[in-house]
Amino acid sequence: MNHHPYTAVLIIPTGVGAAIGGYAGDALPVARAIASVCDRLITHPNVLNGAQLYWSIPNSYYVEGYGLDKFASSCWGLRPVRQNRIGLIIDAGIEPDLRIRQLQAADAARATLGLTLTDYVITDAPLSVELRSSASGASWGTIENPDSLLRAAEVLIDKAEAEAIAVIARFPDDIDSIALQQYRYGQGVDPLAGAEAVISHLIVRTFKVPCAHSPALLPLPIDPNISPRSAAEEIGYTFLPSVLVGLSRAPHFALEARNGDIWANEVDAAIVPATACGSSAILSLSHSTQIIAVGENQTRMQVPPEPLGIKAIQVNSYLEAIGVLVTHKAGINLASFHPHISALHCLQAN
Repeated sequence: MNHHPYTAVLIIPTGVGAAIGGYAGDALPVARAIASVCDRLITHPNVLNGAQLYWSIPNSYYVEGYGLDKFASSCWGLRPVRQNRIGLIIDAGIEPDLRIRQLQAADAARATLGLTLTDYVITDAPLSVELRSSASGASWGTIENPDSLLRAAEVLIDKAEAEAIAVIARFPDDIDSIALQQYRYGQGVDPLAGAEAVISHLIVRTFKVPCAHSPALLPLPIDPNISPRSAAEEIGYTFLPSVLVGLSRAPHFALEARNGDIWANEVDAAIVPATACGSSAILSLSHSTQIIAVGENQTRMQVPPEPLGIKAIQVNSYLEAIGVLVTHKAGINLASFHPHISALHCLQAN
C-alpha cells in the first residue's frame, strides 16, 4: 500500500503548438486546478511561465524539461527548497536599453516579491540565437556560442554561489513572419519555445542546477486583435518575472537519496496531450505510473499512446482528467462510474 503524498506530473511539451499550454502561460489554470486535487504537482516552465504573469502554487514543483526527463528515469530525485539564490545571465547581444529593462525587472522581483538574486553576469560573446522549425511545424533553434553561456553559468555557480540560473538571451525580431502572426492570433506554434529549451537543457545537463530562460525582444506593434492566449507576452518589456518566481522555489536535483526527496517511484499519475506521448519522461513513467491522455489538447505531434505500448486512460478534456485524478487518489475503480458493471467470473483452479 502506498503511503506517500499523492503526486501527479503535468507535461505539455514545448514548441509543438499545443492548443492548451502552447501560448503564454495559458496552461496555468489547468495546473492550478490539478494542484488543488493532488498533494504534489510536478510540472515544468512551459506550463507555469506566463511572461509577466504568474501564480504561486505552493504544492507545485518547477522542473526544467531535461531535469524532468532525468527525474522520470529515476536518475535524479527532486529536493524541495524554501528559496533559491538565482543567478542571472544576460546575453552580450542585448542592446543597452533592453538590458536595463531586464535588470529593472530583476530588481522589481527583489524589492516587490522578496526574491534572492545574486550579482549578474554578461556573457563574454553574444549567444546568437537562431530559430528553426521542423517539417511537423514544431519549433527549435540553436545558439552559436554555447561555450559563452556555460562560462557565464560557471561564474555564477562558483563565485556568486547561485543555486538556480535564469538566462536572458536576445532572440531575433521577426515581426513580419507568418509564424509570429499566427501565434499572436492563437493559431500557431510558439516560434521561440524550441530554442529556449536548448538553452536551459544545456545548463541543466552540464551543472545539474535548475534553469529557465526568458527571451529578450523588442516590443511588438500594438494589435487589438491578438488572442487572449498570447496576450501575456504583449504587456511589458520583459518575460522575466514568471521565470524568477518559478526558479525561486525550484527543487534541487538529488543524485543520492535523502529523507524528504521525491523520486519517480512516488509518481501516481502523469497527464499529457494525447498526441504527444513520445517524450522521454512519459516513456519512463509509463512503466509504473497511470498515464492520462487528454484528447482536446491537440499538438503538431502525432504520437498517441497505443503504438508505443503505453496503457493510458483516454479523456477528452482536462476537466475529465481532474475527475480521473480524484477517483485515482481516492482508490475508486473507474468502472464503478458506469451504469453497467459486468459480473465476476469463476476462475478454474489447475
